Amino acid sequence: MDWKECLKRKIVKESKKDINLITSTIEIAEIKIKAAEALPKQLFIGKVTLLYDALRGYLEALAIKYNYKVYNHECFSSFLREVLNKFSEAESFDKLRKIRNSINYYGKKINKKEGEEIIKELTELINKIKTSIKYGK
Repeated sequence: MDWKECLKRKIVKESKKDINLITSTIEIAEIKIKAAEALPKQLFIGKVTLLYDALRGYLEALAIKYNYKVYNHECFSSFLREVLNKFSEAESFDKLRKIRNSINYYGKKINKKEGEEIIKELTELINKIKTSIKYGK
């Protein structure tokens, strides 16, 4: 779904920049990251889902910074690609979103090696989004 369709279907709405909401969303994302880090290595699926939730929180904060409220995970990809011109980040998020959905909604199992690779990619994307929030696009 492209950005215009997200806006047209009201899955994304323009909003005012809310510094308190951005701060709170980031704080919650950081708690999820710490929770993921506290889990033992063998609970890699839990780490993946917590890190994905943290990533989504950071994306929410980034969207709010740019005066948008996004109500659909798919539209975060459009936001990254079409509003911020972050094509590789959009592609990575889309891939991770599909993996997370496969785990959460379709019972897809991943092995330890896959889990470690996904965790690495989630961590890298979280760090890129953190930088975007801090320094702009």
